[in-house]
Order: sequence, then structure tokens, then C-alpha cells
Amino acid sequence: MASIPENRKFVVKSEEKGIRLDLFLSEKLKISRSQVKKAIDNGLVLVNKEKPRKAGELLHISDSVEVKQFFDPSISQSSGVVKTKRLKEYKIDVIEQEKYYVIINKPANLLTHPTEAHEPDTLVAWLFGKYPEISKVGESKDRPGIVHRLDKEASGLLVIARTQKMYEHLKRQFQARCVEKIYKVLVYGNIEAEHGVINFEIDRGKDGRMVSRPRIDKLKLKNVVKIQNGKEALTEFWVEKRFKRFTLLRVKIHTGRTHQIRVHMFAFGHLVVGDTLYFNKKLVKKNDNDLGRLFLHAEKLCFEDLRGEKKSFRSDLPKELLDYILDLK
Repeated sequence: MASIPENRKFVVKSEEKGIRLDLFLSEKLKISRSQVKKAIDNGLVLVNKEKPRKAGELLHISDSVEVKQFFDPSISQSSGVVKTKRLKEYKIDVIEQEKYYVIINKPANLLTHPTEAHEPDTLVAWLFGKYPEISKVGESKDRPGIVHRLDKEASGLLVIARTQKMYEHLKRQFQARCVEKIYKVLVYGNIEAEHGVINFEIDRGKDGRMVSRPRIDKLKLKNVVKIQNGKEALTEFWVEKRFKRFTLLRVKIHTGRTHQIRVHMFAFGHLVVGDTLYFNKKLVKKNDNDLGRLFLHAEKLCFEDLRGEKKSFRSDLPKELLDYILDLK
């Protein structure tokens, strides 16, 4: 375990009431639940200054959760070997640099911006060093210039606003859902349809994870107990290649909900390879390669610049994802 000098403390908010301890810390620290459990088993986690009884303990409003030490989130769960990776070790490609914005190819396992844990190694920290003017852009000092993000374990294209005018311009486009976002995703199972649309609503479940289920007729009395309240979410996909136990998809999201692709695919019965949060152990075999990240890559991004011209950018699959596909049968 690699320790850090300061403790990490969190207070449970009203909207987090009833969340499991392991899921709470998994979200806060951006690590897997199994890693959180290791920290709990090693006595590194306190709830209201006492050791929790179990990893699945439910939290209450105003509970104080403290992580006395921390182990590196890039630890391999299969080998148990700690691999510390600092910001300077990540290869961050600048796809295009303009006066008003910059297009970044984010590597996997790098946070877009710091969470409540105040992580020092984030894309924002790198941006501060290269584009200091973004410190005055946006609505949050922790997310300067950031109008959208990618999950830590995912990779691909992000647009960062360098001026407030561009920030507002991009924000309006995202709100109007006219920004095109295309992803490459490898999922478990064989999807027979060449093309499909998933429109399940998404909301935060009682255990803290995002949840989704197929639409039902809410007007029918018999369905009242089955209603899963949530926000509209729309994911469209096309099959690119089929393997024995996997399907490679091209995915377009028409909305931008938290963990949308991962949650929709999980609810659809085809979870994303490498996902340790939305996980079904029945689909994963012991001899499957440990990818160490999500097989989720933002390969295409399109929007309008300040002149009204459409800008389109592409990013090829990273080598580790290409190599993973080559090993499949």
C-alpha cells in the first residue's frame, strides 16, 4: 500500500443517505469496491471514528467517513502489485489547440478533475500548467474550462474551453444535445441486432450506484410498484464486430447522464469489459485478461466553434485496447 501524508475525510450528504460504505468510498476515491474492502479490512477506514462492521454498512446523513491511509487506485486486483503513477507519467495528447479551446486525448485511469478527495494528479492539474488562463473559465475553480468529462477508467476526446465565451457557447450546445459524441465499447455477450436504441431512464439507486431498467407503462395500476423514477437517457449503438463471448460496439449517446453507457449496457445485460462498479461475476471467467481499465473510448467529438463552423475530431483506439481485441477469439 502506498500511503499519502494527509487523511481523507467525507461527510455524508442528505442525497447520499442509505448508500453502502464501499460504494460511497468507491465513488469518492474513484477506485473499485474490492479496493475499498481491502482498506476496510486493514482498518484504514473509520465511520464516526469507529471501525465499520462490514464493507456494505449503510450510511446516514452527517456520518463522518475517514480514510486514514490510502493505496494507489491503479493497483492490480489480480496480482496485488501496487503501481504508483504520477501525473507526469501520463501521455496526454493535444489533438488541436485553438485560441478559444483545446482538444485533449485523455488517457485511461486519469481523473478529469479532482473530487472531494482533492486528488493532485488530474487532467485539470495538467491543464493549469499548460493553459493557466483557464483558471478564470467556467463555474467552478475545481473544474475550470470543463464542460463535459470522461470516467476515470475511460479514455478519449475532451474539449476544454480556454475562454468564458467559448465555455458558454459549448455549454449551450451540450444542453441542446447538439454535440455529437461517439464511443467504441466492448461488452460481454453476443448482441444479435445490428443496431439498437436503449432508452431506459437513469437515476441514483439506494446503494449509491446509478440504476436503470426498461421502460414500463406507468399509467397502469399494476406497474406502480415497479416504477423506477429517473431522468431521460438515450443510448444508440451499432455492432462493429462479434467475438465468441463479446461484442464490439460503436455507441452514440444523445444525453449525458452519469455513467450512462455503463449503466445502460449493464441494464441491457451486456456490461462493459473492465467495469468493476457495474459488474456481473457470472459473465467474467477466471482466465479473462485483466484489462485494468474500461473498454470505453471516446473516438469522435463534433461541435460548432464560435464562427458557427462544425468541428470534428477523431481518436484511434489506444494500443492496450487494440491488443485486447487481438487476443479475443
